[in-house]
Amino acid sequence: MAGLSETPRFKVAEVELFERDFRLRMPFRFGVVTLTEAVQAFARIRIELPDGRTGWGVAAEALAPKWFDKDPALSNDDNVDQPRAAIEIARDFYLSAGSMTAFGLFAATYREQIRAGAERGLNPLVAGFGPALLDRAVLDALCRIEGCSFYQAMRANLPGIHADELVPELNEFDLPAFLEGLEPAPTVHARHTVGLVDWITDADRNPADKVGDGLPETLEEVVSFYGNRYFKLKVGGNVADDVARLTAIAGVLDRSGHPYRASLDGNEQYENVDGVMELWNAMCSTPALSRLVDSILFFEQPIKRSVALDRDVSTLSEQRPVIVDESDGDLNAFAIAHTRGYHGVSSKTCKGFYKSVINAARCRMWNDALGAERNFMSAEDLTTQAGVCVQQDLALINLLGITHVERNGHHYVNGMADLPRGEQDAFLAAHPDLYHRQDGVVRLKIDAGELALGSLDCTGFATGAMPDFAAMRTMPAAPAGRIGGAKA
Repeated sequence: MAGLSETPRFKVAEVELFERDFRLRMPFRFGVVTLTEAVQAFARIRIELPDGRTGWGVAAEALAPKWFDKDPALSNDDNVDQPRAAIEIARDFYLSAGSMTAFGLFAATYREQIRAGAERGLNPLVAGFGPALLDRAVLDALCRIEGCSFYQAMRANLPGIHADELVPELNEFDLPAFLEGLEPAPTVHARHTVGLVDWITDADRNPADKVGDGLPETLEEVVSFYGNRYFKLKVGGNVADDVARLTAIAGVLDRSGHPYRASLDGNEQYENVDGVMELWNAMCSTPALSRLVDSILFFEQPIKRSVALDRDVSTLSEQRPVIVDESDGDLNAFAIAHTRGYHGVSSKTCKGFYKSVINAARCRMWNDALGAERNFMSAEDLTTQAGVCVQQDLALINLLGITHVERNGHHYVNGMADLPRGEQDAFLAAHPDLYHRQDGVVRLKIDAGELALGSLDCTGFATGAMPDFAAMRTMPAAPAGRIGGAKA
């Protein structure tokens, strides 16, 4: 692409870290935790190029407890301090790294980030959160300096992504050609999550628990309100309870009048493939679930991460593909999972957008060798919030050609209701296709189950507005020492 033929080198000059709380409009349970409130982290980074040009970039991500590390001995506060520690480690590495390319900065510090994280008790998934956040702010700053969009930057390989020793299996793969061939789409389907304590119909809801903020509260209302055609269904590990709940869900989806597709998220609730097969066989033998069974696209990480990559899942993947999610701790995880019968891996900005790009390249390489589209990326959501966070995640999955993405932040949080009016107005003005003002609140706009993404093709990393940093608090320092049980 004209004007983007070189890979710029720069140094990270300043890193500012902020936080703000967000409230959930209704409880959301995944795995062993039920959330009613959480914290969102923001990074603001200034980079300097050798020619004197300088610019700021931004990134944001939720600090969700009991996903990165599900150790029951850790409190929710511990779980929030863990990614804070990972961000601090990455900040110190990036500030001292010297002149680097964007990808070079990530690659040069990656192993040290994982090692330093382990010394603090952080597993690789947590440790990787630090660069996952900062890398986006760095690229946002670089795009703004160069006057290009995230899509333009990635297709021209402005970050300088290459295989090197971190992913040697891609040494013979043409990464620049792969990146140049990526074609973002104008829209993407929103895959609605049905949590384990979510109401299915109005009959499930105690009238006293009604939120009453104008947004849908039951699955039945969601289907009518947003028109979703894709769904993500959480299962809890008890076959009888899961079949009963899935039957209630099917009763709503089957009468919607539209074709639908779904994924099953096991959230590490199973010890082995046998347990998941027991659920699948029970589903297949339940007549009321016949249409739902036919709709299932894939299983998402049903087996506990401690053993997930040690055991072959081929017997399950013969029924439906299995993706790796929580076990996707480091850059080697998907390559290992691939040898165990997993055919997919989740893309999440909280795990790192370079990791997503590398895994997408692996899928293309493996599929080219097979002559079939067997390996794939899924797009999952960790309560991404309206604004910078959801926009950068949407731009990433859209770049990679993923056609549907799990979205639940807009369902469990009332849009930008708690944000300053000026910030709401700025994001609505910059992204009028993605947001609308409804009941006085700027919210994500979903039309017939789809999100419009055209405005994300703007200068920077998919954001044409800036959050109100003055309305945030400075991120508190993580406690010194170890925060968790991971061994160095």
